[in-house]
Amino acid sequence: MATLASRVERWAHSADARLAAWSPAPRVDVVGRVERVADGIAMVSGLPQAASRELLAFSGGIMGFAHTLDENLIGCVLLDPIGHLAAGDIVRSTGQVAGVPVGEQLLGRIVDPLGRPLDDGPVLKGERFDPVERAAPEIIARDLVKVPMETGLTVIDAMFALGRGQRELIIGDRATGKTALAVDAIINQRHGNVVSIYIAIGQKTSTVKSVVEAVRAHGSPERTIFVVAEANGPAGLQWLAPYAGMTMAEFFRDRGDDVLVVIDDLTKHANVHRQISLLLRQPPGREAFPGDIFYTHSRLLERAAHLSKDLGGGSITALPIAETAAGNLSAYIPTNLISITDGQIVLDTQLFADGRRPAVDVGRSVSRVGGKTQRPAMRAAAGGLRLDYVQFMEMESFSRFGGLVDERTRAVLDHGSAIRGVLVQGQHQPLRETEQVALLVAVGEGLLDGLAQDVIAAFRAELPAVLARDAGDVAGRIESSGELSDEDRAMLVPVLRSLAEAHRPPKAAP
Repeated sequence: MATLASRVERWAHSADARLAAWSPAPRVDVVGRVERVADGIAMVSGLPQAASRELLAFSGGIMGFAHTLDENLIGCVLLDPIGHLAAGDIVRSTGQVAGVPVGEQLLGRIVDPLGRPLDDGPVLKGERFDPVERAAPEIIARDLVKVPMETGLTVIDAMFALGRGQRELIIGDRATGKTALAVDAIINQRHGNVVSIYIAIGQKTSTVKSVVEAVRAHGSPERTIFVVAEANGPAGLQWLAPYAGMTMAEFFRDRGDDVLVVIDDLTKHANVHRQISLLLRQPPGREAFPGDIFYTHSRLLERAAHLSKDLGGGSITALPIAETAAGNLSAYIPTNLISITDGQIVLDTQLFADGRRPAVDVGRSVSRVGGKTQRPAMRAAAGGLRLDYVQFMEMESFSRFGGLVDERTRAVLDHGSAIRGVLVQGQHQPLRETEQVALLVAVGEGLLDGLAQDVIAAFRAELPAVLARDAGDVAGRIESSGELSDEDRAMLVPVLRSLAEAHRPPKAAP
């Protein structure tokens, strides 16, 4: 009994000590209530201090962010399924804006726009949390776009060269190879140190799966991040996805790395933004899009830039994708994106149907940086290529009317056909710059004129092995210096001629 009494006495003494040390103070708990909820949107009252883009916590662990701030109501976009959320439920401010974990832990992972893993890997902590919306670099913080971003696709690297820090729109109708072109650009980064980020907005699960499998099979998945907001997911996650992916890219850019960001696609993002805005009863404009749709995409794409050396010299190259209807480039969203970006790669339905893939429309595509980013070897090998090809296409259209074709016209048609064969390239088969230079030298010298398209494809397939075996020194000098001297060209031509003649069918006996 004495022992029990002593224990009670010690407990009472300890409680008295804790009570004496406790200093009561008021605690403010800001609480609002759900007025109505439907279609991924919740209207909230009672949070007068909430800020734009602030995260709000609902019952059941549901999160959302403040999208519109009216006098008495907050329009909140939910980031999770509605579940059992109903009018009258409590909402709490978090005091934090929407953020995403950033860091090297994300490399090789498939995550949603909030950094939650969608693969079988562990939970991601990241090196820190950064807000998904950040200001674009100022003009004084940017450097010239002059370093090439090779895609491995000859039609792009030779005619519409991209630079690190550029924003190049990929646009075309449905099922014309837009995603395939962008994925090939990601795969081509396996030869360098570029970090790639693929952002899927409202894409089907099968599409995302095929992209992931292609990068894992042919590319460098350990240097790639997949940010996925599926079509059946909340609209808020789809809206947030490109901003979250750009924030992940900025972590690597700020430490001096080069990043390639593919946004697939901004047409779906625009549709989600329109859906959210109409549900929040914002005034509609052209094609029912809200008035801020241009600013929504411009503030995103302006974050792609090449930083100055004082800030580390890192870069973000953006390849946004947009879908057109019946090839209409003058629609609202396409014209907006064309005016924001530094050029566009236009894909044509008829070219795709004819088997000319990538189905790039040479006449309507343009890069506003272009040759400034090409290394001297590529510029020397590709000089005049686009002009020759355009001339060929015009002459080809006239020759279809029939009639006799003179010798000069036949030479132009044969040379243009060789150029077309060089520009056609299989999926997941990007070429290194030295291989592209050699291929362009061969077509420029007329070595491929008169060859059938399948023969040119066989020539291209054997070219890397032949260069390594018979012109390894020349290829090494081109790769290291980026230049094609007259001596190296003279040494390269016989090797290419020998390979071309090996594929040229024998002439029929008279």
